[in-house]
Amino acid sequence: MTDLPTYHKELIAPFRAALYDFDIKALRRTLQDISAPDAMFRLSFPFETMQGVDAFVDTAFVPLQRALPDLERRDFIVMAGATPEGHQWVGCGGYYCSTFHRPWRDIPATGHIVHMRFHEFFRFVEGQLVEMQAIWDIPEVMMQANAWPMTPSLGREWHIPAPASNDGIISGPHDPAAGMATCQQIIDALNYLKKHPSEGGPEVMEMDRFWHSKLMWYGPSGIGSGRGIEGFRNWHQIPFLKAMPDRGQYVDEIEYHFFGEANYAAVTGWPNMYQSITQEGWLGIAPTGQKIEMRSLDFWRVENGLIRENWVLVDLLQMYDQIGVDVFARLREFNKARAGFDPETGVAL
Repeated sequence: MTDLPTYHKELIAPFRAALYDFDIKALRRTLQDISAPDAMFRLSFPFETMQGVDAFVDTAFVPLQRALPDLERRDFIVMAGATPEGHQWVGCGGYYCSTFHRPWRDIPATGHIVHMRFHEFFRFVEGQLVEMQAIWDIPEVMMQANAWPMTPSLGREWHIPAPASNDGIISGPHDPAAGMATCQQIIDALNYLKKHPSEGGPEVMEMDRFWHSKLMWYGPSGIGSGRGIEGFRNWHQIPFLKAMPDRGQYVDEIEYHFFGEANYAAVTGWPNMYQSITQEGWLGIAPTGQKIEMRSLDFWRVENGLIRENWVLVDLLQMYDQIGVDVFARLREFNKARAGFDPETGVAL
């Protein structure tokens, strides 16, 4: 008998295949075949929660294909497993790639190749998809169109790579003990990260104990990426903790789901963080004193007992919305005098 994580990856395979060839009819049909009638599709801002397959496809994918007509999905991580609570999840990470022919979400078209990273997590109950939690890195598309209207990233903005080990698409059979062990390594590492700054300086995190010296931390567009523990701390952790020192103090108010397979682990939650912006230093945002929720969907790869790669997507657009910043309105102002692109002639207007 096929184990549940492997079975659920098999269920999601036709959905992935339909998006690789980007066949809207096949996409709709395959999702309807595996989804509960009241399935909830939670997609990053500005899409938010949609109920039912048709609402999800019509709201998210139909306009995307109109703007990116030769759209193609490329997965570089596909893993599955059970949470400690017994929930069954599949996690997928990769890119949507295309030629950017028409404006999308007010982002001006370029006529060039564009890529948008995704982290998409699917929860199954009795062989049916009941919930999706997903972040699309829309700021990445804005940057490729030279239309990002917010502050520059501290980290490096680039095309985030697939796992260096080339083993991110995991086949069965599923080994639950191995997956649980990997998850525990990640949970232990994160628990030590939470010790700082409330329990002492950076040394209390014992980062050398958990993180590889050649760590690659792949952050969302708007934050950027860093290499090594120093790169992770300089370009993400230090400004993040400086601005929101109460990070990790509201664990009773959030819900998150860890699951693992082989040497990979993942976490999903909607939201899975609460903290307050009380100091300066993060994304150029003035200290509002406001408590915000954050959605972060992450993957980790462990190598020889240490975290070697960590893929992170944060719904930054939803964060900005909470503090009263309309990124899309600013994008429209930022680009209102810009020449457009005519998809019929292939030239700038």
